[in-house]
Order: sequence, then C-alpha cells, then structure tokens
Amino acid sequence: MPAARPRTFVNAWKPSVPGITEVFHAHFTDHAYPAHTHDTWDLMILDEGSVDFALDRRRHGASGSAHVLLLPPGVPHDGRTVTESGFRKRNLYLDDSVLPQRLAGRAVDTPLLDDALLRHRIGRLHAALVRAEDGFEAESRLSFVRERLHFHLAGLQPRPPGREANRIASELRQLLDARTRAGLSLHEAAAILHAHPTHLIRCFKQTYGLPPHAYLTGKRIEHARRLLLDGLRPAEVATAVGMHDQPHLNRHFVRHVGTTPARYQRARSGAYPPTP
Repeated sequence: MPAARPRTFVNAWKPSVPGITEVFHAHFTDHAYPAHTHDTWDLMILDEGSVDFALDRRRHGASGSAHVLLLPPGVPHDGRTVTESGFRKRNLYLDDSVLPQRLAGRAVDTPLLDDALLRHRIGRLHAALVRAEDGFEAESRLSFVRERLHFHLAGLQPRPPGREANRIASELRQLLDARTRAGLSLHEAAAILHAHPTHLIRCFKQTYGLPPHAYLTGKRIEHARRLLLDGLRPAEVATAVGMHDQPHLNRHFVRHVGTTPARYQRARSGAYPPTP
C-alpha cells in the first residue's frame, strides 16, 4: 500500500505581542493560494518542502530552510506546492510598527532573504510565541528580528553598546527588581529609559551576561523557592511571583532547579538521600 499523504494542518492565533497581528503555522500538501494581498507584512520560514510563488507578477521559488520570505503589504502574490509531500511553514503577520510601508518597494525587489541569523531569530521568536505566558521574551526576540529586517531593507546597522551600557543596564535592572511580580513590557522599559529596545537588551546582556527576560525569570524562581520553603502551595506561589499559572511556574522551575515545585517543597525538611 502506498504511504498515506500527510494531512493538511493549520494553527493560527493572535498573540499579545505588539506588532504581530497573527501567527500562522501550516502544513499543506496540495493547496494553492489565489492571487491576493495583505494589509500587513508576511514574514515566512519554511520548515520542510518547497513553495512556488509570484509577487508583483514575478515568480520565485523557495525550498526547505534556505530562505526567509518577506512579502510586503498591498502587493499581489500567490503560492502553491511544488512536491507531492507539500510544505510546512510558519508565518508572522507584522504591522507598520515593525516595518513601515515605505520599505515595501525594496521587499518587492528581494522577497527571498538568504540569512541564517535572521532565520534563527525568527525560529526562536516562534518558539516563544507558542508559549503565551512568555510575552516579554517574545517581545525581545521580535525586536531583534525587526532590527535584522531593517538591516536588509534600509541598510541600518545596529549600534553596539558604548560607555552608557552599564548605566542603562543598571537602570533596567532596578526596574525589573521593582516589577518582578507585575512585570513590564520591553517597549515600556525602553520608553522609561529612553533607549531603543535592542540597544537596551544588548547593554543589559553585556553588563550582566544574560538578557532581561532571563534575568526576570530567574528573579521569579528565586522568590518562588523562598515561598515554597515557607509552605505556600505551588499554585499560590505562581500567582505571588508573577507567573502566568502553575504550569508556567513548573516549566521554568524545572529548568532552573532540576525538579518540580511540588517535589522541591516536599523535600524541604528531609535529609539528602544517603549514598547506597
């Protein structure tokens, strides 16, 4: 018997991250998009297979993980499968706050970007977007995707941290320490400190060795450990330290501590297991 063809799969949602209007993951085996336009930018990576598409009446082809596809708003395009197995893709639909429409002309000329760094950043962003509770991380990763896209479309080079790095990092750390439970968005922090989001992250990482979202998570886990040892239930602890819910706490707690909050709490009064 011939192997069954992979089924069509679609998953779409609107994240809480400013600038992203929709996340769209799909596996198509024989789908063909008719010519259409979007009001937003369409940023796509292929995880498997090949796709053939026309943009502004010029045909292009992309396959596997070789390219990043960027389709500008308002420009007609279509798309179709090339092989029998179809293709798997992940799309981000981005509004003008990420990329202004004035850059659309350059994107029409070069819709395929051969950029391993950009593709890596987009993949990490998608991984963060799958977890709705990690909005601060997703917002941070989007800022670096935006920076790389502006490099391609406008030739803008990122500014490395200068003498101001330690001061900016220290001020951001104070903000995070004061808002450990409530949290804050990257754009809010950037507005308070009058710094560009990616520059803010670079200054923090250069000074403290990790990005702001990782620092905030670590602070919350440290607080959670103290509350668990005081006897609070894990569900109460999750709320008290600013986690989205108990599964959110569990996931990060296991990464940081090597065990679940419940097991950590049960062991708080026991001796270390003797060596056999």
